[in-house]
Amino acid sequence: MSRAQLAGPLLLLGVGLIALLAAGRAPEIRDRASAALDDGMPAREAALARGFVLGQDEGVDAATEEDFRRSGLAHLLAVSGQNVALLALLAMPLLAAFGLPLRARLVWVLGLILVYVPLAGAGPSIQRAGIMGALNVVALLAGRRASRFYGLAVAALVTLAVDPGIGADVGWQLSFAALLGILVLAAPLRRLLPWRVSGAVGRALSDAAAMTVAATVATAPLIAFHFGELSTTSLAANLLAAPAVAPAMWLGMVVAAAAQAPGFPVELLNAVNALLLAYIAQVAAWCAGPSWASVEVGLGAGGLAVSYALIALAAIAIRLRVRADGAHTSPYRRRSAAWRGALGIALVTAAVALPWPAGGGDGTPGPLRGGLRVSVLDVGQGDAILLQPAAAEPVLVDTGPPGAGLVAELRAAGVERLGAVVLTHDQSDHSGGLADLLGAVPVERVVYASLGPPTLGIAERVHSVHRVAAGSRLRSGPMSFDVLWPPRTTPATLPLGEDPNRTSLVLLLRWRDFTMLLSADAEAGSTPLDPGPLDVLKLAHHGSEDTGLGELLARTQPRAAVISVGDDNPFGHPTGSALSALARHGVVTWRTDRDGTVAIEVRPGSFQITGSEG
Repeated sequence: MSRAQLAGPLLLLGVGLIALLAAGRAPEIRDRASAALDDGMPAREAALARGFVLGQDEGVDAATEEDFRRSGLAHLLAVSGQNVALLALLAMPLLAAFGLPLRARLVWVLGLILVYVPLAGAGPSIQRAGIMGALNVVALLAGRRASRFYGLAVAALVTLAVDPGIGADVGWQLSFAALLGILVLAAPLRRLLPWRVSGAVGRALSDAAAMTVAATVATAPLIAFHFGELSTTSLAANLLAAPAVAPAMWLGMVVAAAAQAPGFPVELLNAVNALLLAYIAQVAAWCAGPSWASVEVGLGAGGLAVSYALIALAAIAIRLRVRADGAHTSPYRRRSAAWRGALGIALVTAAVALPWPAGGGDGTPGPLRGGLRVSVLDVGQGDAILLQPAAAEPVLVDTGPPGAGLVAELRAAGVERLGAVVLTHDQSDHSGGLADLLGAVPVERVVYASLGPPTLGIAERVHSVHRVAAGSRLRSGPMSFDVLWPPRTTPATLPLGEDPNRTSLVLLLRWRDFTMLLSADAEAGSTPLDPGPLDVLKLAHHGSEDTGLGELLARTQPRAAVISVGDDNPFGHPTGSALSALARHGVVTWRTDRDGTVAIEVRPGSFQITGSEG
């Protein structure tokens, strides 16, 4: 074998080794990139940059996130196939500038993809995007033309083989639906656009418009199915934002890469990027402003199937009308292409509509199909609340005390991995089970407001650790948490002797029209809270003496309350005064010391509470 023939495989091996080393140090690389994206940026634009490039959307303020959601631009805050495509488009001309031949450039792009996937958090959508991008590059390296449809199918099979439950993840479903819509509809839509602009800029605008329309149409039924709402301004928002999206992501990626070289000046790049991000945020605000920008849509499984059947029929009609290479393409080939596209849409529709198994496979309960299950786990004198939204990864709020059987409770609930663990504060009855948990269950990220060094050290075993405060918002599929407390001035590590209860994370859970206040140990008498009307209140501090409880109940008027408390605990929880206040306000109360694990099963427009002991 000649030296030239050896160059390609050796380069691929070298890049692969670099990628493996980078993957092992992904948290460190990710932290440097995150810090660089914050350098010299306004707070809002810095948070958006971290969301665009790294998928870290926790720092985006609630108002901006709401604008992105209502305008249909929320997908920009989650890393997806778009990022991988833009990474390849950016890398190829830069590598060509160094005189590298095509094969060497493709090898380096493959290595960059392998590095970027763990750097971006290795979530379901980026896994799919990374796998498909790598498969296409490998096909080109082998001298064959990559089939995008086959690449998409193989990516689906590989991600499902690695994690069969990933099919229930809403991000995975949306990512595939968007890409399939682009593959089937973008080319014919480009030819049907009512305008014709010549030149490279015109072609780029036409491509962006066609892909935006195709992806918007392909994902709309899924969004209505999972979230119960649709943005009426999504198409306009995406078209207006499109010219700035790619440059903003490119600049962010360059900054993230440059951050790995100590002392590299990134302020100028960030200054330019801040203008692009501010424009995108302004588009989101404009398109989210009207009261009709987001409408509620109740779409069930039947409606989902009908919607995609109509899209498939439309795809057939469009592809038959467009005479691509008319003189050189037979009617049979045009009809065959149309039917293949329609069949692809039908297959993905069937895949995303299937009732994917969401349990342990042995009859254990999983997330409700199309709903949410909230389980206040019976872990004795402590808190551990499991939230299992349909089509998204489960979230655990607090881990209970050590040795309380948390892992067994999670196994009984059908949980094999957690999208996030939220630690409300650093006390043993709320965070003491963290070490046992991390040794038994994969956790994607840990979220906290204030922790002591020992607990933070345990939390940092996880790939991603994020600090939040009042005004932050967390999301897992259609479920979201608004952080109401503590204030942003709270130190990351409390001074010695400070009561951690006063700075407990207080979360307002939202799922469609259902709301629940998770108040940890932050008693109403010392924490100014006004979350509005509630469906369920998780009583603070295990039902302790709380001078502000009566006023909180009068303001929120919850329909039910849950107290997480240990049987025969030495603190006298729940206190007589707390129980009397609940009784005076007519609040039905459930207790883990008497009812066992309390499960709240939430469906659109209703919820039901049961206890494992009764």
